[in-house]
Amino acid sequence: MKTVYDVIKKPIVTERSMEDARARRYTFAVAKTANKVEIREAVEKIFGVDVESVNTMNYDGKEKRMGATSGTRPAWKKAIVTVTEKSKTIEFFESMI
Repeated sequence: MKTVYDVIKKPIVTERSMEDARARRYTFAVAKTANKVEIREAVEKIFGVDVESVNTMNYDGKEKRMGATSGTRPAWKKAIVTVTEKSKTIEFFESMI
């Protein structure tokens, strides 16, 4: 059985995600098998906020080479979570802005 910490892997901290954080949109790397309902419930339980919407994107792993050997980086999934206006903000992202 998945816990909420198995669904949300880590926050994504980039210039773009910090700009989105000002508009109450937060970006997370999530489990490849997680769906939007699981992501919504996990964010609400971990951070105590009300989620308005969840948008997800799947990324394929890039092929990389080192000399004669080649391999693939792992595929991953990203979720952009929008929080309602009445809800509090996520403190982790607020400390970075």
